[in-house]
Amino acid sequence: MTEQPNVISRVTATEVLAGCRHTLGMPSEQDAGLDDDLLTALVRRSAGIRCPCSRATLRASLIECMHGLPTSYDSLPEAIDDAIEGLIVGGDLLELADVIIDDSDVKQTWVFAAPPSFVVRPSGSVFLLGIVSDQDTFLPSSLTGRVLQRGFMRVLEPQPGEDLSRELRELGLQELSDRAWLKAPQTEDPADMLDRHQRLLASQPPVTEIRDLQILDSMRPVTYYRGRWTDPTDQDGMFVARRPQEFGAPIWCLVALRNGAPVRLLDLPLPRTRWRGCDVAWHLQGAIDHCRGTPQRYRRRVASDGIRFDFFSPLPQWAERRLMILGRSVPRDRCLFSYVVPANEADEEEAFLQQNLWLSQDDSSH
Repeated sequence: MTEQPNVISRVTATEVLAGCRHTLGMPSEQDAGLDDDLLTALVRRSAGIRCPCSRATLRASLIECMHGLPTSYDSLPEAIDDAIEGLIVGGDLLELADVIIDDSDVKQTWVFAAPPSFVVRPSGSVFLLGIVSDQDTFLPSSLTGRVLQRGFMRVLEPQPGEDLSRELRELGLQELSDRAWLKAPQTEDPADMLDRHQRLLASQPPVTEIRDLQILDSMRPVTYYRGRWTDPTDQDGMFVARRPQEFGAPIWCLVALRNGAPVRLLDLPLPRTRWRGCDVAWHLQGAIDHCRGTPQRYRRRVASDGIRFDFFSPLPQWAERRLMILGRSVPRDRCLFSYVVPANEADEEEAFLQQNLWLSQDDSSH
């Protein structure tokens, strides 16, 4: 019997992407490229293999795997970062600060794959959370084909007479109450919040030089978030800031400046809090802007399938999660990010944004 020689065949980029979609249980669309849904699924898959790890490690692994594949993204690393952040907000990934690895003196911020769990909404829809190590899904095939991708969320809609929550619990998934999952900090007067943190900052020991410190300059326009980050020059007062560390991402903090020089420093988040440093910092910046009389803004516009909200500054995890489960993320338009929510939910969500984050509707909304 003659042994057949091994044959090497050429695989096109389109076939690679189609193979990825098939492996991840996604619809195989003709000539489909690397879109947001596929990128999000690939981040989940890589996280199941890599986590726990830093964001940078997760991003680098995906960039390496996607080398040579066509993409419509202006910046693939930025798109991957957005997907990682979306999965953290949605609950598939957990971001933990002060993680100790080999050296007890070195603490980093790492992302972990959340355990498989689900949340049942009042409508009966089930939101799936979590990632299983080195597997594409934690559901049987009878349910996998019914999973809907809604932005960074995965949703199961119950069929008539079906007890989805019981079936998922029997599969070993943990049920989370929607109240706990959507928990937000207690509503607080912005001036009281700033007074409290100013007292905490004033109680910190004096500091002198902080190398490569970056501050969110409250004097700069609230409608251009990236342009607000700058080096300290001659500013005075309390500022949200980030300071580098030897290993890992920069640390979020509050800094007191005197003529541009740091005099006090308070790292965020504070001990024994459930919120990330960035969530606390963005919440505080909203209070600072409001108390200065230049509140952060949003646009409200009518869309074909609901009400579109455009945002110019990041929202804390607990605020964006509400928009994520009620609506869907849409391509941004002259803003930082956008969501469309059902028209019958829009007024309530707008009131939440105004009361809890002190946002103001932009005059150019109409």
